[in-house]
Amino acid sequence: MEQKKKALGRGLEELFSTEVLDFDTFENNIIETATTNDVKEIPVSEIRPNPYQPRKTFNEQALEELSLSIKNYGVFQPTIVKKSIKGYDLIAGERRLRATKMAGLNTIPAIVKEFTDDQMREISLLENIQRENLTAIELAWAYKGIIDNLDIRQEDLAQKIGKSRSHITNTLGLLNLPEDVQKMILDGKISMGHARVLSKMEDRDEVNRLADKIIKENISVHELEDISKKEEIKKRVPINRRERENDYEQIENEMREILDTKVKIDNKKINIYFESTKDLNRILEILNIEIK
Repeated sequence: MEQKKKALGRGLEELFSTEVLDFDTFENNIIETATTNDVKEIPVSEIRPNPYQPRKTFNEQALEELSLSIKNYGVFQPTIVKKSIKGYDLIAGERRLRATKMAGLNTIPAIVKEFTDDQMREISLLENIQRENLTAIELAWAYKGIIDNLDIRQEDLAQKIGKSRSHITNTLGLLNLPEDVQKMILDGKISMGHARVLSKMEDRDEVNRLADKIIKENISVHELEDISKKEEIKKRVPINRRERENDYEQIENEMREILDTKVKIDNKKINIYFESTKDLNRILEILNIEIK
């Protein structure tokens, strides 16, 4: 028994270390080291969903399929819970709990363990991002919750969950979008690619207009990027005259960013590079040049 407790301790230590986290390994450690006495049949009515669950919506069809399987064969893998003042708090296995309720069963097998609130939050996030894709907005709120409550930096979180720092930054940037647009993302009407482009725009009215355009006209992420760049050109403050005639590096960089292609200014000429006729038409469209 003492050996099993140590194994569980190692599982928690691995989960909350600074190394890349793996939820399946963590959960398997708990289940494999649990004794028969550790697994209890607990009334589903006494289990409260994890309050730190970032997922706001669940795939109903997938839940119905899991519910049918549970009704016919039972719950193969126990949920993990912690004892609370009234009943139990769910740590991992919300889909299993929901499907068990849908199947009309009164109890569910569960392993009772002790966790802190911070650990509950991290476990819930890991289960979702490593097993089922959260919407971009759900993921952003989950990241923000961990950073705020655990008082860690973006780079620390990136290291913990095996993501890049830019991924964390871009995802958190979605929370700056208007609430209506966030709801469109939450409902799956706008993709993560579209959302990233919109999150970099400062004009909220323009963001709302383009969000509606994405849905009504089914425009692609690439088309949205081109529209965004055109709007940026219109609002761009004129670049100050260079102090030296050949000091064109900043202009080249800004044009390269707008046109998304190589730009070279040399000998009083601007050279804009393109890879194909399609790419040339894209650049002409950004520059608002119409060839008849």
